[in-house]
Amino acid sequence: MSPRRRLLVGLLVLVVVAAGIVVGVRVLGGPGLPLPGTRPADDRPGPVLLVPGYGGSRNSLLALARRIEATGRQATVLTLVDGTGDLSAEVAVLDRAVDDALAAGAPSVDVVGYSAGGVVTALWLARDDGASRARRVVTLGAPLHGTTLATAGASLAPDACPVACRQLVPGSPELAEIDRAGVGSLLPWLSLWTTDDDTVTPPDSARLAGALDTSVQAVCAGARVTHSGLPTDPVVTGAVLRALGTTPLTTPGPADCATLRATG
Repeated sequence: MSPRRRLLVGLLVLVVVAAGIVVGVRVLGGPGLPLPGTRPADDRPGPVLLVPGYGGSRNSLLALARRIEATGRQATVLTLVDGTGDLSAEVAVLDRAVDDALAAGAPSVDVVGYSAGGVVTALWLARDDGASRARRVVTLGAPLHGTTLATAGASLAPDACPVACRQLVPGSPELAEIDRAGVGSLLPWLSLWTTDDDTVTPPDSARLAGALDTSVQAVCAGARVTHSGLPTDPVVTGAVLRALGTTPLTTPGPADCATLRATG
């Protein structure tokens, strides 16, 4: 073989090898990234990402983030693109935050989604192989099957019901996507809600097949907690902190009321 031909063959081999490396990184995950379809180790918790609700206010979750940080975990409240815009844009924000955490060396993430942030979390799991990157999920007052408040807004005052509002109407394409994906069965998930909720109606829209779920009142009888009060309620905070631990995820019950309240 002539030197020129040997050089050409060598270049072709390098191109093929380089292409193989690129494909391998995309399919198998880059450095520090888990393989698609695998589950993170439950005994190696990483940072916690908190996803705000409708409107995108970070303030609603800052106190909860500080309580999580007090346990020695890193906690970040995400900044959404537009809290009333297309939920798909917020899914992309969450996905980038997860990628950044894993690229920085985290073994996985835990995600806490409040209100519509729980729907964003569920869509992320359905679309972006979240179960191979998230260790556990906790949702608070999440309208996983929609809210009749959005139905009323879309029908009675459509100009006042932006994209995210319409996506939270029961039966919307986004909520149907969550149902089809069966995200509640993909990883340990605790869904907490309150029977006093007048934003997510009915309140048990937070129930999700395959996930563990309970109302605050089923844990502490007579508790009064509004939708906006969920992230700062002591019982809810205690339940979140326990759910983000390394012991097996269980549904809190009446026997846990005093302990969770004291913890939170």
